[in-house]
Amino acid sequence: MRLQAAVQLVYPPQCLSCDALVTTDFGLCAKCWRDTPFVTGLVCDCCGTPLPGDDAEGAVQCDECLSIARPWSRGRAAMLYRDNARQMVMALKHGDRLDLARPVAGWMYRAAGPLLQPDTLIAPVPLHWMRLVRRRYNQSALLASGLARLADLPHCPDLLIRRRNTRSQEGRDREGRFLNVEAAFRVNEKRSWQVQARPVLLVDDVMTSGATLGACADALLAAGAARVDVLVMCRVAKEG
Repeated sequence: MRLQAAVQLVYPPQCLSCDALVTTDFGLCAKCWRDTPFVTGLVCDCCGTPLPGDDAEGAVQCDECLSIARPWSRGRAAMLYRDNARQMVMALKHGDRLDLARPVAGWMYRAAGPLLQPDTLIAPVPLHWMRLVRRRYNQSALLASGLARLADLPHCPDLLIRRRNTRSQEGRDREGRFLNVEAAFRVNEKRSWQVQARPVLLVDDVMTSGATLGACADALLAAGAARVDVLVMCRVAKEG
């Protein structure tokens, strides 16, 4: 305790998003907290998009999930992909801000709620090995690992394999996104025994159309998973 106090005296905690001083490590200052669009209240049970109105009895879904057949069962998101949340995604994904993984995993843990059931296996959306070599880490695997520790659930970072180096989804329309990742994932044969008749929670950084998560869920269900749920750091949602 004395050592920790001495370290904080020399290196006082700073906001995760700016240089402002904060009272605890891995925290946000008041301004950055206001600028971070955390998802609260009523949400789509399938993708985590915020919905108007108060909490409803039973599951409700957004218009998008009602019109698209999702292979997974339920989904949640910690934040919306805009403002300070978008900056944190970019910093974690491309800026070597590995320190963000710990607090973000905590926010995702609070958002996960009913998705965290006993015997659930937590697994990240994988990177292709070529991209992993360039980036040196998989941000989704970092988030999944932190979530597993908090939830005290098993984590399998290499459960899924990206069998081909798909191009970036950025700039593609909905149809293009789904075609880009079609049959792009498979379950690692060395880990397939862990999937059998078991619920799996897929973790990723951002959900836009849901194409990548859907392709991963298809692979898991084909390998024998009992069900698949999804959890993301940020959900891209239409304004208004």
